[in-house]
Amino acid sequence: MKALILAGGFGKRLMPLTIDQPKPLVEIGGKPILVRQIEWLRGQGISDIILAVGHLRTKVFEKLGDGSKYGVRLFYSVEEEPLGTEGAIKNASKYIDTDLFVVTNGDVITDIDVSALVKGMGDGLATIALVPMRSPYGIVEVDENGYVKSFKEKPLLEYMINAGVYVMKRKTIDMMADKGDIEKGVFPKLAREGKIRAVIYNNSFWRSIDTVKDVEEVSAMLAAKQVN
Repeated sequence: MKALILAGGFGKRLMPLTIDQPKPLVEIGGKPILVRQIEWLRGQGISDIILAVGHLRTKVFEKLGDGSKYGVRLFYSVEEEPLGTEGAIKNASKYIDTDLFVVTNGDVITDIDVSALVKGMGDGLATIALVPMRSPYGIVEVDENGYVKSFKEKPLLEYMINAGVYVMKRKTIDMMADKGDIEKGVFPKLAREGKIRAVIYNNSFWRSIDTVKDVEEVSAMLAAKQVN
């Protein structure tokens, strides 16, 4: 399989870290997000990776080159204007020549097993990774008499959320618009047709890097886990 990383975002909520570099090059625990993603995909046996780039893309070219220093081959799909997640996939379609391909958002740090998404597809056209939702706030439990029982710092909730990692069949690209987001376009269409399946990852590491606080928290978590 080939993999496509959607790495064209502006990263406005990561200011000032993104003043002069694109969001996917922000360092988490001493490594750019993109490098961590490349290493994760390479560990899954994926060596051909397409980067959908736009904002400050020359910085990505300079940092990553052809990918050889990371043990992969990199291809660049350039967006002259923001196309959204669906438009970015369609724009990169000339590089996708395998029946199945992986797509991941360019701000995700994870260790999920991509092969489970392939196995879970069945007769569908796409598989989406789901992870438990983590509360952005601490939770306070109160008993029936109004006494505080406990405090839980950002616990996992019962809901599942989109992890931003997918395996798709190439034929889905024909269903995509030139501009727009996959969560509003082809995915609802596939859901209505019963052609998209989900795999739940309860015990995998997964975090999305959206704010400076996320950078600090995830860097600390990786250090505690002694992850390279």
